[in-house]
Amino acid sequence: MKNVFVVFTFLFSVFTFGQANAEYALLDKKIAAIPSNLRSSTDAIANYINSNFKTANDKIRAVFYWTASNISYDVENMFAENSEQTSQEKIEKALKTKKGVCIHYAEVFNEISNKIGIESRIIDGYTQQNGKVAILAHAWCAAKIDNKWYVFDPTWGAGGVNNGKFIKKINNYYFKTDPSKIISSHIPFDYLWEFLNYPITNQEFYEGKIKVDKSKKYFDFSAEITKNDSLPDIQKIDESVKRIEKNGVKNKLIFEYLTSKKKEREVLKQNGSIEKFNSISADYNQAIVLLNDFIYYRNKKFKPTLPDDEINRMIQTPKEYLLKCQKDIGTIGSVGSENVSNLASLKKAIYDALAQAEMHEAFVKEYLSKSKISRKLLFTKISWLGIPLN
Repeated sequence: MKNVFVVFTFLFSVFTFGQANAEYALLDKKIAAIPSNLRSSTDAIANYINSNFKTANDKIRAVFYWTASNISYDVENMFAENSEQTSQEKIEKALKTKKGVCIHYAEVFNEISNKIGIESRIIDGYTQQNGKVAILAHAWCAAKIDNKWYVFDPTWGAGGVNNGKFIKKINNYYFKTDPSKIISSHIPFDYLWEFLNYPITNQEFYEGKIKVDKSKKYFDFSAEITKNDSLPDIQKIDESVKRIEKNGVKNKLIFEYLTSKKKEREVLKQNGSIEKFNSISADYNQAIVLLNDFIYYRNKKFKPTLPDDEINRMIQTPKEYLLKCQKDIGTIGSVGSENVSNLASLKKAIYDALAQAEMHEAFVKEYLSKSKISRKLLFTKISWLGIPLN
C-alpha cells in the first residue's frame, strides 16, 4: 500500500537582510568555488566539503552558504503543494532547476549535512514577523554542532521577496542561530524541536512571551530526542501528537499538521496490518504445501513406509502452522476497504484447511493405534484432493 506523505504548504516570508560577516568570507569563497560538475548531487557536494573543510563549524557554514546561495526562491510556485514528492525528488528538483521553496532548501541542507557527518533535522512549524503570524507553514533545519543544537533557515537566509521578485542576499542571522533567539520568529509544531528546557506554548508565541520561565516543568529535550529516536515510527507519531495537542492547537496550521500526523499514523498502522496479512498468507501457503504432501502420501496408502512418528509429524506440522495463522489473523487491525474481502477469504481458507487437517489428524491417530494388519483395512478407494494455495 502506498504511504501517504504529510501535506502542507510552506510560506516564504519577506524579511530583513543581514550584512555579510567577514568571519565567513574565506569560507564562503571556498565553497563558492566548487566546480560546476560537482553541483548536481548531494554526494558530490558533501565529498567536496569534507575534502576542503576541516571543522564541523566550517563544514556547516559551507552547507548553509552553498544552499542559500545556489537555490533561488521559486516565487511562482510558492503556494504549490509538494506533498506527493519524496524527499529525494524534492532534492533532485532543487539541484536541477536551482529553484525551490522552503522545503527544497531544507531538504538539500539536511541531506548534505547528514552526508558530511553532521546530525541534522528538518523542522516543521510556522513563523511570525513584526507581530504578525504567517498564514502558511514553514520548514527549516536544526543541526548539532559540538554537541549543541543550533537552528538554520537557509530559505530566510537566502534573501527575500520584494514586489513579487526574489532578491538574493545572504542573511547570516539565520545561520547557526541559538534556539532561544530563533523562537521569537520560528516555532515548531512539535515543541520537542524547540530545543528548549522550558518550551513556549503557541499562545505564548502569539503574545511574544519568549523569555525563559523556570516556573514551568523542566524539559530535558536532549534526553527526549534520544528517547524519540529509539521509538518505532508509529510510537514516534503518537508521542508527537501528544506534544502538539499539549502545546495548544492555536491555529489552522497546527490543526492541519496535527491531522496529517494522525493520518500518517493510520497509514503506518494499515501498512503494518498488510505486512502482517502477507506474512500470515505466506505461513498459510506453507501449511497447505505440507498438508498437500500428507494428502498425497495418504492417497498412496502411506507408501513407502515411514516410521510412525514421522507420519504423525507430517500432519502435525501443517496443523500447527494453521493454528498459528488462525491465532495471528485475529490480531490484524485495519487493512483498508480494498483488502477487506481478501482478509475474509484468508480467514475462511484457514478455517477450512484447519478442518481438513484435523480430519486427517484423526485418521492418523486411528491408524497409529492399530496393528499393521488392521491398518491396511483403513484405506478406502476415496482419493483426497489437494488444497489450493492462497
